[in-house]
Amino acid sequence: MKTLYLIRHAKSDWSEEDKKDFDRGLSKRGSKDLKSMGSYLLKKKIKPDLILSSPALRAKLTAKKISKKIEYDKDIKYIDELYMPDPKTILDILSDQKNKNKCIFLINHNPALTDLANMLLDDKIENIPTLGIVAIKFDIKKWKDIKKSKGKMDLFVYPKLLK
Repeated sequence: MKTLYLIRHAKSDWSEEDKKDFDRGLSKRGSKDLKSMGSYLLKKKIKPDLILSSPALRAKLTAKKISKKIEYDKDIKYIDELYMPDPKTILDILSDQKNKNKCIFLINHNPALTDLANMLLDDKIENIPTLGIVAIKFDIKKWKDIKKSKGKMDLFVYPKLLK
């Protein structure tokens, strides 16, 4: 059994219009939401074996703050190809992960995350909002088998649900 947590980065900061998309940080609301979502994960004792993240600043900050809150003490793997990927690229990256990792957090962007969730689930999700978390369980032993499997949604939570 493998579990994949699709986590959309926290709300980004648009206050500096001349900043490149890649370099946008988090808004005040994004930072606030990270505290509540991190607390939720900690309370539920949800902790991954591995965190994969886009290298974009807003995704990096999301990954770092979540990992700190849940006391994840391993390295976060930032992968260049996870910046604005298509779902196939994400599946290829997931397929290459070590099978000893039973639970993976993937911190990324829309529309790729919502598209990926809809590829991997029979249930359809209209949109994963900022800092939305979708947990998908797979009855597989190897991550390479994720490409040809359908998962079961185990969790779908986002900041507005916790208020």
